Amino acid sequence: MERRTIGASALQVGAVGLGCMPMSWAYTSSQQRGDRSLRAVHAALDAGVSLLDTADMWGPFTNELLLGRVLKERRDEVFVSTKCGLLVGDGHIVANGRPGYVRRACDASLRRLQTDVIDLYQLHRADPEVPVEETWGALAELVRAGKVRALGLCAVGVRAPRRPVAPGRAGRWRTPPAGSPVEDLYAGTIRQLERVQQVFPVSAVQAELSVWSPQALARLLPWCTQRGVGFLAAMPLGSGFLTGTLTPGGGFEPDDPRARHPRFTAEMMAANQPLVAGLRRVAERHGGAAAGVTPAGVALAWTLAQGDQVVPVPGTKQARWAVENAGAAALRLTPADLAEIAALPPARGSWD
Repeated sequence: MERRTIGASALQVGAVGLGCMPMSWAYTSSQQRGDRSLRAVHAALDAGVSLLDTADMWGPFTNELLLGRVLKERRDEVFVSTKCGLLVGDGHIVANGRPGYVRRACDASLRRLQTDVIDLYQLHRADPEVPVEETWGALAELVRAGKVRALGLCAVGVRAPRRPVAPGRAGRWRTPPAGSPVEDLYAGTIRQLERVQQVFPVSAVQAELSVWSPQALARLLPWCTQRGVGFLAAMPLGSGFLTGTLTPGGGFEPDDPRARHPRFTAEMMAANQPLVAGLRRVAERHGGAAAGVTPAGVALAWTLAQGDQVVPVPGTKQARWAVENAGAAALRLTPADLAEIAALPPARGSWD
């Protein structure tokens, strides 16, 4: 698999990563089985994936424990990314950015992951009660202590009513005018990034980026590109919608967050089918299913095409999809493909 570079530290990872959240957090809990998830992780590694993305809150803790079983056997093949900063309580989640907590959380993650170093340690959320510089300083101490190799920040978009970003020439998404609602989506995160950069270099930013949620292209990804910061594209398959395997009105299990999500109502899923149809047309031009090219592969290839430092991190708990997703690293979209995708109608329905 093609390798990509994350951050000023020049950390090398496979072009497509593996998001491990569905294995033990959110989505369909009845399908979350350790044996199946382990097969998915091993299949992804066999296919050339190296970046495994987890977090201490997923489970909580069970996601890291699961990956620890893999790292114990295949540590030299894995670039492990985990997160701290969120605590799961009884029916609620709170941020904790106190330096003492950060140090304890890192040690606990190292034990669960059965490793002596975390390749990328990400701040899941900034604590509004603690200056982000203090939290970042504690994270920087972990790098100096040899427990962590690089630091990252998960971006949070503050959404407001907005108009879609229109495609520009050559199929690239244009930057909207300053002050527009889309342009301001990640303004708060960018301010945080600029503050913590003064304390210790940011190696990667993780944020949602997909064909139906391209808002990070407006300001956040350019900010990363200008500074040599890696970009981990979360939810590059639109929580499964862009795979073309979900049926409008098919329903979700009650504990699946998509059951309550505005974009996953039967009406909105039907309204957004032109996006999937467009991806399928591009896939057919590249040989379609017979050549192993699917709408999901095209969606991931589109994400990869947004920049050399972009690494999509699609989540799955099934080996079949992990291998298919990894294969997207070999798909090269043409300028015509990118222009056609950029011309697709923007996704309908609130994403909040």
